[in-house]
Amino acid sequence: MPIDAFTPEFRAELDQLFRWRRDVRRFRTDPVPPDLVARLLEQTGRAPSVGLSEPWRWILVETEKARAAAMESFREANADALSGYGGERAARYASLKLSGMAEAPIHLAVFCDDGTDQGAGLGTATMPEMRRYSVVCAVMQLWLSARAEGLGLGWVSILHPDRLASAFGTPPDWHLIAYLCLGWPEEAHDDCELDRAGWETRRGTGETLTV
Repeated sequence: MPIDAFTPEFRAELDQLFRWRRDVRRFRTDPVPPDLVARLLEQTGRAPSVGLSEPWRWILVETEKARAAAMESFREANADALSGYGGERAARYASLKLSGMAEAPIHLAVFCDDGTDQGAGLGTATMPEMRRYSVVCAVMQLWLSARAEGLGLGWVSILHPDRLASAFGTPPDWHLIAYLCLGWPEEAHDDCELDRAGWETRRGTGETLTV
C-alpha cells in the first residue's frame, strides 16, 4: 500500500493508539494466550535497528526462581529509591504503585547484545549506544502492538540490572534495557498514572530549538 493511501480515519485511530499507550501497573491475572505473545514478539522484528543489527534479545521470565529474583531486585531497589526522598515527596513515593510484577501473567526481560556481529558495526563506530536505542525502538513497537490487542505493558526500571543478568545467566555482552510486565489491564485510563497521582505533570512536548 502506498504511503499516501493512509486515510484520515486511520490517522485518527493511530492518534488514539498513541493516547491509550499507557505504562500499566495494574493487571488482571488472566493468562495471555501464548500464540498472541509469540505474534507480538514477531512484530517487534519490524522495528528499526542501526546497521540492521537487530540487537534485541528477549527472555520470557517464567520460572518461579527467575521471577522471585526479579521481584526481590525490585523490592531492594525500591527501598533504596525511597530512602533518597524526604518529607511529603517520600510519602507520595511510598503511595505509588510502581510495579505490576506480582499480578502480570507475562514477564519479559529485554537485553541488548552489544557484541553482535550482525550489521558489521555499521553506524556504531561513533555512537555505539545506537544498538541500545534500537532495542528501545523494539520495545515501543511491542508496546503499541500490545495496546492494539487490548493488552497493557508496564516498564519496570527500579531494578539492579547486573543482578538480573547474573540471575538469568545471560552472556557478558548482553545488557538489560527493559524489564516488562504484560497482561490485561485491570482498569483503563488515557492519562498518565503519575500525573493522576500528583507526582509530576505531563508536558507532552519537549523543548524545541532552531539552529
